[in-house]
Amino acid sequence: MAAKDYYATLGVNKTASEAELKSAYRKLARQYHPDMNKTPEAEAKFKEISEAYQVLSDPGKRRTYDQFGSGAFEPGNAYGGAGAQGGFNPFGNGGFSYTWSSNGAQGGFSDPFELFEQFFGGGFGDMFGQGFRRRQTYQMDLSFDEAIHGVTKDVEIERVEGNRGEHTVKQKMRIKVPAGVDNGTRMRFGDVDIVFRVKRHPDFHREGADVFTDQELTIPQIVLGDVIDVKTVEGKVKLKVPAGTEPGSLIRIKGKGVMSLQGKPGDHFVRVRLNVPKHLSADERKHYEELFNLSKGGKKKGWF
Repeated sequence: MAAKDYYATLGVNKTASEAELKSAYRKLARQYHPDMNKTPEAEAKFKEISEAYQVLSDPGKRRTYDQFGSGAFEPGNAYGGAGAQGGFNPFGNGGFSYTWSSNGAQGGFSDPFELFEQFFGGGFGDMFGQGFRRRQTYQMDLSFDEAIHGVTKDVEIERVEGNRGEHTVKQKMRIKVPAGVDNGTRMRFGDVDIVFRVKRHPDFHREGADVFTDQELTIPQIVLGDVIDVKTVEGKVKLKVPAGTEPGSLIRIKGKGVMSLQGKPGDHFVRVRLNVPKHLSADERKHYEELFNLSKGGKKKGWF
């Protein structure tokens, strides 16, 4: 079997990043998906780009491909037909098979149609014959506050019905979004799935249930310690900064992060930044010179 150039199939170079691979795949998926492109070669082309993306989007498979080429994925080899476990190939028998999951698990490339469903609002039903029917998937945008506190939204979705999407039906739904959903969270509401896209917050950086913020402190605050006000997702709290805190340190405020979907609160972490003054008054300069002379004279090794 002739070797396949997966990079050429996606139109990227061998140093392409994960984001570049995904962008190239999405562009080609829109162009060649058989439900959108009725030309005779569309189905075969879509299979080729899906196969290429499945390999190159997986770091382990990509390394194997870079070392051994596409032959490593032919029948009888480690990644070929004999090595596929429980795979389902909607394009018929052959050396390459796909696996897919309907539970919305993140990571990897589990379903060659899942990304496409999210591009166009989901719902392609029985695309290649009876038996291949996917739940319709829709995307919902949320603000940062809506995601962490929960919200109820009345939405109107356009559902695709029929074995080949012969017609669409508009349906109103009330979606009760629980507190704690995150960007990319996928949940089932009735007979549809919703994937949430959460907007960034200008001050808070979220990692799961934990929240991170930066706090600028002056040299005296860092050297001597202080009690400061910190803005959290639930409002302001008092935080004691220990004397001699190193710039870049993280100070933990337990239980002041985001409430997870499991009902457990995360933590809030304050990253200490040093605010170095750029303009000094005459009095301030005098005091800094005194400190400098003390340090230079050997009485102190440094200010921190």
